[in-house]
Amino acid sequence: MAINLSIARDFSETPGPRSREEGDFSGEEFLEDLLQPAFIKAQKSHEPLVVDLDGVVGYATSFLEAAFGGLARIYESEDVLKILELTCKDEPSLVDEVKNYIRDANLKQDTKRVR
Repeated sequence: MAINLSIARDFSETPGPRSREEGDFSGEEFLEDLLQPAFIKAQKSHEPLVVDLDGVVGYATSFLEAAFGGLARIYESEDVLKILELTCKDEPSLVDEVKNYIRDANLKQDTKRVR
């Protein structure tokens, strides 16, 4: 059994900017209010977390990076990719784009640590 989260159904059909300060339905809001709690639940129950990206008007790259890259900065990219399953029939290439944000999140963080 999987834990399912639909951005359009459970959050907004019009996802917004990166941070809460920048506007409504931000990536930061999605991360803190829905994605991270669902991820913790999936982690504890040893179930996959299936996130449906379909049904929205569009995504700002800043929203996706803040939400999914943000999750990877908290839990490490490898751990996120083990639990998270992304689906997107509307725009299948979006799945790879989000996975890249997840993979790149720890690389950017490691670069900052070195400096």
